[in-house]
Amino acid sequence: MIQRGKTGVAQYVFNLAKGILQFEPSIKLHLLVLEEDRPLFEFARERARMTIVPEHWRGPAKNILWHQGYLPFWLKENRIDVLHIPSYRRMLAYSPCPQVTTIHDLAPFHVQGKYDFKRMFYGRQVVPQLARRQDRIIAVSQNTALDIEKHLAIPSDRVTVIHNGIDRERYSPGDAREAKKIVQSTWGITEPFFLYVSRLEHPGKNHARLIRAFNGFKQRTGLNWQLVLGGSDWHGAGIIHDEAEKSPCARDIRFLGFVPDDRLPTLYRAASCLIYPSLFEGFGFPPLEAMACDCPVLCSLQGSLREVTNGAAGELDPFDPHNMAGQMIRLATDDFWGEELRKAGRANARRYSWEEVSKLTVEAYASTQADR
Repeated sequence: MIQRGKTGVAQYVFNLAKGILQFEPSIKLHLLVLEEDRPLFEFARERARMTIVPEHWRGPAKNILWHQGYLPFWLKENRIDVLHIPSYRRMLAYSPCPQVTTIHDLAPFHVQGKYDFKRMFYGRQVVPQLARRQDRIIAVSQNTALDIEKHLAIPSDRVTVIHNGIDRERYSPGDAREAKKIVQSTWGITEPFFLYVSRLEHPGKNHARLIRAFNGFKQRTGLNWQLVLGGSDWHGAGIIHDEAEKSPCARDIRFLGFVPDDRLPTLYRAASCLIYPSLFEGFGFPPLEAMACDCPVLCSLQGSLREVTNGAAGELDPFDPHNMAGQMIRLATDDFWGEELRKAGRANARRYSWEEVSKLTVEAYASTQADR
């Protein structure tokens, strides 16, 4: 489910594995990894047992078949104590050992057309049946936990809320001037900019309305700010590119494509603001990462984002481009407000730790064995 390392689920898997290996050395960790993803787990090569899954199992349908058909036999053969599935799309109908699944969000129940028909059907019809077979479900936010109870009919006593963490060594304040120099030399960005880090997915990530809001910002202020979009093309990306091409401010809208993790902190430090107008999130890493890097944040409060940002971000109405443009104008012209957001963001980011995540997750593993 890490999708070549380019998703929030990937960051969850990498950082949880690192945390368990570092802070819970008594755990014997097995990682089942698709062949071409092996280099992404180099950090675990000496400390975890890695089982390589042939690449022909990567496609969604074949991958589900591998999980349902082969994985139970592998678990029994290797006498695994607890299986942890890091995303609801691969929950097992049967497991010979206790099964823990992390659910990051239930977006198919909230965003119409988020995925194609098959994925929407699977999310709404199949997932509830599989979820009821889990021994323990980890929700990455209280908001997601409430959704699990409501949409999947899972009792709250079978759900454990464990917020995601932040890699504090990577995401931290730094020299903004140096960061701007690097961003200029790497991407040719020389003007102040709003940054949105998210895969290019329509309608869920709401890029089209953001572009309209940016048009309004430029029209009402005439400022030389740019809109920088970092993320890979995904479902509906063509609509986003079309919206940008027809914008009267097209020359000031930049698409960076996928931004590697090691470059993200520099981008956050150089940005004048992270803007995050997503229509729904089960957690939302970029707002917290930006806060940790001392970047002010404007954010939708849909899904779990209100819970995660905890009052430390300027509020956006993601359905109203005029409102978003107004908040962008305020951020660009009110230095005092921007500094307030930076200060609040730094304090909020300190609440999140992968060490705590690994500790609580291992406790969840233990509880499933006790329950069986």
